[in-house]
Amino acid sequence: MLNIEYPKIEKKLFNDLELSLKEPKTKINLRGKKIDFFTKAGKILSLILPMEPNTSSTNEKFNALWLSPDEWLIYFDINDKNKVFNDLYNEISKLNYGSITDVSNQWVCFNLKGKKIYDLLSAGSPFNFNDFKNNKNKVTQTLLNHIDVTINQKQLNEIDLFVRRSFSEHLWSWMNDSARFI
Repeated sequence: MLNIEYPKIEKKLFNDLELSLKEPKTKINLRGKKIDFFTKAGKILSLILPMEPNTSSTNEKFNALWLSPDEWLIYFDINDKNKVFNDLYNEISKLNYGSITDVSNQWVCFNLKGKKIYDLLSAGSPFNFNDFKNNKNKVTQTLLNHIDVTINQKQLNEIDLFVRRSFSEHLWSWMNDSARFI
């Protein structure tokens, strides 16, 4: 098994804006439609998967992001990775209730905090953040500086931003450069 190498990124502080790398995190893609899928996933994660588009649900351990009507991204601290993945795989995928895929190596998670988050995001995204920024547990999939990202607003003025690993350093550079001008 290859060792995961995260981008060499240091926390940056700007006026009313903090950018940081939030790794290592385990990221699991869940797909399914059957009632048994929801029952098993809910029991293992102690969490009801969000059914409303562009929302998320959380508990002390797990974050679940709605990606499509039958797809969710689950992310959490890495310490329980093998047990959680194996439980989901054995109870869902092996029984053909849905699919479980570990996508931890595919995505990098940045954490952005502060009052100027949406000034930064609006500088490089076509998405209108006006309604989004006033609600907790919101999710959007959009472009940021021409790069696909998934954004989860966990708290007001705090988001987790997921970007494909191959674009992470480029996006980080763009965010740092743009943050200086807002």
